[in-house]
Amino acid sequence: MDHANAWIWLTLLAVVSQSARTAAQRQLSRRLDEVLVALSRYLFGLPFVAGYFVFLLSREGAGGFAMPGLTFWGFVFLASVAQVIATVLMLRLFHLRNFAVGITYVRSETFLTALLGAVFFGEAIALFGWIAIVISVLGVIVLNVARQDLGTSGWSLIWNPAAALGLGAGLLFALTSLSIRTASLSLGQKDFLLSGATTLLFTIIIQIIVMVIWLLWKRRAFLAPLLEEWRSCLFIGFFSGLGSIGWFTAFTVQIASYVKALSQIELILAIGVSSLFFKEKIKPLEILGVGLIAAGVLCLVWI
Repeated sequence: MDHANAWIWLTLLAVVSQSARTAAQRQLSRRLDEVLVALSRYLFGLPFVAGYFVFLLSREGAGGFAMPGLTFWGFVFLASVAQVIATVLMLRLFHLRNFAVGITYVRSETFLTALLGAVFFGEAIALFGWIAIVISVLGVIVLNVARQDLGTSGWSLIWNPAAALGLGAGLLFALTSLSIRTASLSLGQKDFLLSGATTLLFTIIIQIIVMVIWLLWKRRAFLAPLLEEWRSCLFIGFFSGLGSIGWFTAFTVQIASYVKALSQIELILAIGVSSLFFKEKIKPLEILGVGLIAAGVLCLVWI
């Protein structure tokens, strides 16, 4: 796979898989608490990721397995913990009335990734890149505002518990993306597929260990509820693994902020599905939001 455009296709794979996984997680969160739902994606995704890793490792010319160093382990642990907490915060949004407001703040992840990357991770972002990121983020804000019923409460809806959870999740997801890229690049492997797979495998293993220890401390019986929902969990695990393969590999070949900005195309797909299949009428403000996101995405692709 060529480095030049690989990140675009990998990001699109991640976006589609994430959409399927998130929809299933939202359904499962009606029957299980958010911690168990978060665990399901890692526990049931591990077999798929491990199989992918073994396949790459056994390929002829894969370059072999490079023993990770301290930088790798430090950033993999940081990414693992940050993503678990961010996932739990996002799943809690599903239970709140102001879900749309919270998701708007989660989408701030794109701008936060660019900001943290430039300040703390040394990611050099071209001026055209910053313009593309800002345009896409503005599109997300417009799109989400168009979907909100501000009613008599007006702009008081802009800050509430859902907004706090969303902003916290967005910040932690941004930290996760940047840590994943740093860990993957620290391996120094020529095979970017294997670098991404190695980082993903150990990230998931650490996440499972951390969550199982926490659950054993807080409660003893946690496997039984997951096994009762094994069909849903297997669906979540498969698409979580597939999406993570896309994310982790894309972060290996492209700076995290560009990958996250391109992922905003997920919202365009959602609008298209609701219009074509569910015959929902699109508001003028939604059209403006979609146009801004599309403009930002096109700018990124042409950089």
